[in-house]
Amino acid sequence: MLAVALALASSVAWGISDFIGGLKSRRLAVPAVLLVSQATGLALVATIVLARSTPAPGAEFAVYAALSALAGIGGLAALYRGLAVGAMSVVAPISATAVIVPVAVGTATGDRLSAAQIAGIAVAVGGVMLAAREPAHGREPGDRIAAGTGLALLAALGFGCFFVAMDAASDGDVFWAILVNRITGVALLALTVLALRPSLAVGGADLAALVAIGVFDISANTLFAIASTKGLVSLVSVVSALYPVVAVILARVILKERIAPPQQAGVAIALAGVVLITAG
Repeated sequence: MLAVALALASSVAWGISDFIGGLKSRRLAVPAVLLVSQATGLALVATIVLARSTPAPGAEFAVYAALSALAGIGGLAALYRGLAVGAMSVVAPISATAVIVPVAVGTATGDRLSAAQIAGIAVAVGGVMLAAREPAHGREPGDRIAAGTGLALLAALGFGCFFVAMDAASDGDVFWAILVNRITGVALLALTVLALRPSLAVGGADLAALVAIGVFDISANTLFAIASTKGLVSLVSVVSALYPVVAVILARVILKERIAPPQQAGVAIALAGVVLITAG
């Protein structure tokens, strides 16, 4: 029961983090949103690592952690931009299909898919196709691809690669892996800001929201890590994978966001597929 509660708390924290990140990306430059939130997360995880006084693992784990940062930052940038230009109720669930990537990598390296995972992949893909079709407005003929769908799929790819690399890095130590991930991510974002020179003008209220993103994100990672040690990883993964539901609820309640009934069905089907893949 404790593991499930912790996993549920992690999914809520991730959902809130994604919602705020997407909302702020509608007004602020995505690199600015990422830089402040990731730097906040770096400060928090560095504090945790120092408090634990656990020796750093081997260099090979750091390589995987650094690679996870490249994939994770790319995924977050695509997600935040997708949430900014499209309906959060569509973009967030599509990004959750990232779980297909580690399953595919596992299959390529010798793992065998269960019947539930095979069914889950088919269900998730079908749900994405349905959710991505947005009814045309006015006199436009036929349906069209919903705004943000491509970015959501790119985010799913980035997150999927992040899961694979972070899984390998965490074999050394979870919190050291997250620390190296954040150091690499912040350095990458700093270089991006220097190269692209986006606007970094952030007001007081916005700054507090960006810091909150980092706090919720690191909290979610920590809660998930603890939950995985208290119960079955398969069960914990299923519960934590429900984070898009939180973003969808917040978008509906706060932004009064509405999507067409077929898209609603597609979102539900895609999330059901994600649960099947993770549970399998």
